[in-house]
Amino acid sequence: MNIPSILGISGTFIGLVRALPQLVLLLRAKEACGVSVDTAATSSIVGFGWAVYGLLTNQPYLALATGSSAMVFLIITFFALRFGRQIKELKIAPIWFCVLLLAAIIKEESGLGIMLPVSVLVSNIPQLWVAYKEDNLSDLSLGTWLLSMSDGLVWGAYSLIRHDTSILIFTFFQLTTSGLIASLKLIHWAKNHDRILN
Repeated sequence: MNIPSILGISGTFIGLVRALPQLVLLLRAKEACGVSVDTAATSSIVGFGWAVYGLLTNQPYLALATGSSAMVFLIITFFALRFGRQIKELKIAPIWFCVLLLAAIIKEESGLGIMLPVSVLVSNIPQLWVAYKEDNLSDLSLGTWLLSMSDGLVWGAYSLIRHDTSILIFTFFQLTTSGLIASLKLIHWAKNHDRILN
């Protein structure tokens, strides 16, 4: 087994589980405080886009990991709406669906290869904004965002070996935005912990 295969298998595993902590937290809390439904929906759309890109470029590990993650984010979207988020919060997801669909129709894998790296910014910025502006982040899963950072590291190494610039750019944005979201969650936790102690 070669290094790209090992990284692909590792990335597939992380892709399968990275959104699960958020889903479990939503199902336990039955609330969605601090969770961006727009990020969940856009992440699902982007995941399906990457799955198509993986199939078109003969990268089955990428297709499996991102397709599985997309399904979990789709379920998170459903439960976030069910547990208090509003459908009107879906602002970017429908637009980005159209953008990726047009890119795929017009330029196939090269169109997706251009648009998908930017997609992580499009999908994660709503969550970054919600984490920054909302006071209650109790239902935002730190585990999901730490796993997203790990996902970025693994796929970053994979992209360097495979010489896939699209994945490399995506992983840079994934690491940056996921790290910021995790930091905001930790800052929120520290503030609440201090309040409890005082």
